[in-house]
Amino acid sequence: MITLYTWGTPNGRKISIALEELGLDYDVRPIDITRDAQFAPEFLALNPNHKIPVITDDQGPDGKPVTLAESGAILIYLAEKTSQLLPQDARERYEALQWLMFQMGGVGPMLGQAHHFLRFAPDVIPYAIDRYSKEAQRIYGVLDTRLRGRDWLAGSAYSIADIASYPWIARHEWQGVDLARFPNVARWFNAISDRPAVQRGMEIPR
Repeated sequence: MITLYTWGTPNGRKISIALEELGLDYDVRPIDITRDAQFAPEFLALNPNHKIPVITDDQGPDGKPVTLAESGAILIYLAEKTSQLLPQDARERYEALQWLMFQMGGVGPMLGQAHHFLRFAPDVIPYAIDRYSKEAQRIYGVLDTRLRGRDWLAGSAYSIADIASYPWIARHEWQGVDLARFPNVARWFNAISDRPAVQRGMEIPR
């Protein structure tokens, strides 16, 4: 059994979507970050970086329990565990990993800063709003270029690269981004939104 420690954030939803897509049995343990539950000693024992998501798997690679933090690492682990959502062809596999790393290093951090300064910062900081709003637009432009003439971010198949970026793009309104300006991203986003497993994963934790 896999246990997912999560909350309703883009990073958490990456993993619930993947688990739903893969059809794996899992138990959900909500970690209410609005009440600082990520700082509880029992959670810190799982991840000293006190961030969700975290998974534990009773059947790790060697048949022994394993605990993993960091959403990108978890996605790779789940894909390799099941031989799904990560291309077997070497060239396409590296393309998928490249776009997964783009999400981890660009999409998530930069759009997360846009969320913070546009919606949650206690003070209006024009410099920060301008900086991260422009970076959000730039990132959407990169994705739109990549998706021109392609259904998916990597190769010919839906993969963990798509799953990683999708929950962040689902908050495009928080980032002040009009998806109509990025038609390839909009097409990709709508195709993923129609997947039943994605719809279920986006509702975790209930």
